[in-house]
Amino acid sequence: MKSYLIVIPAYNEEEHIADVLRYVREIDLSADILVVNDGSTDETSAISKREGVSVLDLPFNIGYGGAIQTGFRFATEFGYKFVVTLDGDGQHSPDSVNTLIETMEREKADVVIGSRFIEGIYRMGIFRKIGVRLFSRIAFFYQGMKFTDPTSGFQLLNRRIFSYFSEGDNYPLDYPDANIIISLHKMRFKVVEAPVRMKEKQGKSMHRGLRPIVYVIRMFLAIIVALLRKENRLS
Repeated sequence: MKSYLIVIPAYNEEEHIADVLRYVREIDLSADILVVNDGSTDETSAISKREGVSVLDLPFNIGYGGAIQTGFRFATEFGYKFVVTLDGDGQHSPDSVNTLIETMEREKADVVIGSRFIEGIYRMGIFRKIGVRLFSRIAFFYQGMKFTDPTSGFQLLNRRIFSYFSEGDNYPLDYPDANIIISLHKMRFKVVEAPVRMKEKQGKSMHRGLRPIVYVIRMFLAIIVALLRKENRLS
């Protein structure tokens, strides 16, 4: 068994998942791969299995946070030392994983978050941009640290962190990518950013109609809950 596990949550990603898995293998990361099939109704699971990776099939869609926590539980049970979370839609470039690893070693960090903004320009919807800036301001005032891409799901976590988040309700299921920063800061763990490449999302945006407003409101409320929450100590 290898030290690194790449966890890929996927929901109805039959158009992209094969290319993502092949890309990961092509760059030879010396890591095992786990696809958490989050109740997909298409061929996501079958395609992933044909690509020869481990697949966990959830019986119904539980959402991104629940799928990620499922991957953490798998990694904890099977003794992995590090977990990389990577989206199944092809947005995250697997060749940036080595940058996350090098940053963790150099900074002696517990978590490294991949930022699409440090070395590049990335276009996103106005309301998602508002959410990112909102959290960045809160994180700066709360922690004294600037995070350029706090909602990024492209992350590297060490075992102590992902095994803690695998337990019960320790992992914030609503907007976990942002709330994980607050939770770990409260427990005095080191979270840093590293530059990564990401592709801009294609196709129809999920942020249409009233959804953009709901996105910002829910993200703000989730952050407030994270700030008020009393974290359990790691053993």
